[in-house]
Amino acid sequence: MTGSAPFALRQWTSPDGLALSGRDYAAAPGPARLPVVCLHGLTRNSRDFEALAPWLAARGRRVLALDMRGRGLSARDPAQRYDVDTYVADVCALLDDLGIARAVFIGTSMGGLITVALATHAPARVAAAVINDIGPELSPRGLARIAGYVGKGGAIATWDDAAKACATLNADVFPHHGAADWLAMARRLFREEDGAIVADYDPAIAEAFGKIVADPDPWGKWHAFAQDRPVLLLRGTATDLLDEAVARAMVAGKPQARLAAIPGIGHAPMMDEPDSLAALEAFFATLP
Repeated sequence: MTGSAPFALRQWTSPDGLALSGRDYAAAPGPARLPVVCLHGLTRNSRDFEALAPWLAARGRRVLALDMRGRGLSARDPAQRYDVDTYVADVCALLDDLGIARAVFIGTSMGGLITVALATHAPARVAAAVINDIGPELSPRGLARIAGYVGKGGAIATWDDAAKACATLNADVFPHHGAADWLAMARRLFREEDGAIVADYDPAIAEAFGKIVADPDPWGKWHAFAQDRPVLLLRGTATDLLDEAVARAMVAGKPQARLAAIPGIGHAPMMDEPDSLAALEAFFATLP
């Protein structure tokens, strides 16, 4: 897989006037298929999908990989409206601009929560979904780990140092990564600013972390979400956020939901692993 495939920069305005951005990968020629919308995790951005998006586009699907507000090329929010309902409105605004009434969604971590919330708000929008290592019940251990680093990193002097920082934080998540992989991850997670290398997100998202994972009825929303649409749930077997028993309960009694375990990977799979790609290939083959 490669991250060098061409894409168009897609820009739109949120309902509250914020400038937002994403990547638009054109589908390879072939029969018309529903587009795919990729939504990243809490501190990530559209570059997380720079390998997966071309892989999907080559299989005949237009792919929109978005920078949620406060990340990547999307503007930071002075009012710090970093919450799921706001993200849902942002995504719907883009779909409305593009005339997309229905799509397949791929949501990693926070992106999975956004996908479920979007389907609750507008069920017809979400034809099918891949939910990557997130669920209605989250492990306190994983939540504590995320709270321990989000918004707390300072400037880094060199890209090699950024790669080392990625390796230190994620060695248990991606045990197969080597030096080139850590550097590639650093290029996805950081950007250059005033001669320094900094995390490519607004540190203020740390203050909203509790709001992202708070929901008065997470299981009720999940059951409604997964009961009547195709859903693929990916879970890294080394994840500290989604317990196996919870993942199994998420698909139990759901005829169109399936669980795929990604061996040895923590939170969250990048979806370029062979096991992830095999699960994705089989899942998309079942879609109309």
